[in-house]
Amino acid sequence: MNKLKKVLGLLCCCALSMPAFAQTPKEHHIAIIPEPVSITQNEGEFVLPKYIVVSSPAGPEMKEAIAALKGISVPAGIHVSVSGNSPNATIRLILNKSADTVIGNEGYYLSSGKKGIVIRANKAAGLFYGVQTLLQLLPKEILSNKHVEGVTWEVPYVDITDYPRFKWRGLMFDVARHFFTKAEVEQYIDHMAKYKYNLLHLHLTDDEGWRIEIKSLPRLTTVGAYNVKKVGYFGNFPAPKPDEARNYGGFYTQDDIRELVAYAKGHFMDILPEIDVPGHSLAAVVAYPELSCTPGADHYQVRSGEQFMNFTKDGIKAGVDNTLCPANPKVYVFLDKVLTEVAKLFPFGYIHMGGDECAKNFWEKSDSVKALMQREGLKTQEEVQAYFEKKVEKIVESKGKKFLGWDEILEGGLAPDAIVMSWRGMKGGIQAAKMGHEVVMSPTDFAYLDYMQADPIVEPRVYATLRLSKAYKFDPVPDSVNSKLIIGGQANLWTEQVYNVRHLEYMTWPRAFAISEDLWSPKSKKNWDDFFGRVEKHFDRFNVAEIKYAPSVYDPIFTVHAMPDSTLQVTLETEVKGLDIHYSFDNSYPDSFYPKYTSSLLVPKEAFQLRVITYRDGKPVGRMLTITQEELKKRAFRRNYDDE
Repeated sequence: MNKLKKVLGLLCCCALSMPAFAQTPKEHHIAIIPEPVSITQNEGEFVLPKYIVVSSPAGPEMKEAIAALKGISVPAGIHVSVSGNSPNATIRLILNKSADTVIGNEGYYLSSGKKGIVIRANKAAGLFYGVQTLLQLLPKEILSNKHVEGVTWEVPYVDITDYPRFKWRGLMFDVARHFFTKAEVEQYIDHMAKYKYNLLHLHLTDDEGWRIEIKSLPRLTTVGAYNVKKVGYFGNFPAPKPDEARNYGGFYTQDDIRELVAYAKGHFMDILPEIDVPGHSLAAVVAYPELSCTPGADHYQVRSGEQFMNFTKDGIKAGVDNTLCPANPKVYVFLDKVLTEVAKLFPFGYIHMGGDECAKNFWEKSDSVKALMQREGLKTQEEVQAYFEKKVEKIVESKGKKFLGWDEILEGGLAPDAIVMSWRGMKGGIQAAKMGHEVVMSPTDFAYLDYMQADPIVEPRVYATLRLSKAYKFDPVPDSVNSKLIIGGQANLWTEQVYNVRHLEYMTWPRAFAISEDLWSPKSKKNWDDFFGRVEKHFDRFNVAEIKYAPSVYDPIFTVHAMPDSTLQVTLETEVKGLDIHYSFDNSYPDSFYPKYTSSLLVPKEAFQLRVITYRDGKPVGRMLTITQEELKKRAFRRNYDDE
């Protein structure tokens, strides 16, 4: 009898303990980029049923949000239907009847619980962004383009309040240096929208190609859109031979542009067109040589990547005159024609007119420019460009648009109502804001996506480096200016060295994650360690979606010193915590069984090279990097020279 009591008691204890074990909350790591204003995670998860009803407002502006939710059906095998107004819907998208001043036009509230998921917003844009957040709450397999078995399709119980810090959240895509098709631009828009960007800046014209059809000036595209195909390091190519085919490039028809604008609008994104003048205009000059100040321009060719610009301490010098002539009245007639057609194609309220890197050495020789200077009382070539910019601003404004340019337009005097995009650091933006002008911050040191992401020994080589951790430090608002004049920021991807979509993706992500958070999330919520934890979850999502990204953040950073006896000392560090660096000097390939870096290394004088790789929790995460002793010596010499 006593034995029976003991057994029964033991069974009771087990029975009592089982529910407690079953109710232990499941760990669900929320990894939303950009970080919302407020997240409260509650205990439990909402598991999507096999049949989902989505309740949504009517209207074409809801098309993409509904399409994204219907997309759940592919990987999850869930049937998704849409109802105009169903109080018992699984996912309810609701427009507020009266505006909520907290969330503004792009913000939203998202709540998930036992009864389902509710997203509320003042405008359709907010519902769209709320849907992007909802998709990030689902398992990574939601991005698969085929059915996935064995996944529990659940959303953690959460309450989210979210709205953007800045109204201008952009990426600049240079389609002039290398042409990308309409479909490829649309794919870029897809990726941008998932991270709540709302501005695509298209750099449409440059020395290498004119990419937009202007019907009144057909030679801009029949001649100006094509050059000679070269592959390698852009900028170091030999000049093409006269008989080489000029059939590499392309352009967007006006119908293409209308379709791109409509596609972007469906994703609550504006497109900012850039017509880069007066410099960077060789494609236009080749098409219409009379736009140049320089005799012989009728023999010029669209650039194919050969070197002809020199950036010296005394300014920019060009071997070929790639500028429009500021003293030629035909130039302003030309620009009026161009901008008449551009303004009709792009509903966005701004047109970017470039203004950067204008070589003036041909202007200095031009009799017509000298006569202009005398007539207008202009003392410097910078004032000549300012004269040009002010005339162009009037043309832009005559089309009902605002004039925007790179920060060089400050030199020689700023046009009265110009908006400045500050790229040479933030100094130009600060100067413009103090003058009362609106500013978009886009500085090279935080926001240039064409820069290398890690060490040149492993990255596609460019002249500068921008690591993910540095991009995450971008704050568009300096302390010394009126924050209301800083309307936002953007990252720029110049494509001299970008030949295809896969490399475009590699250069954009993950640094565009950082910029999106810089521009959307509250400054007070930014935290590098937390951010990178979320980035790694999005690496997993990109793996599922087959989107390429750069793993450069896992690669160590080398610092080299030369000791008094000429021995080289190498210090290694990492951007992220928790990485072990293993190394070798003996030409073999290190793994986790090799020595682990703990302090500065002295390079054996007979060693040919140093190899390193990073591990975490016993698994390799970084790439195998090899740096020769010769390269280490060069860096030590440069460092000692710089220190002097």
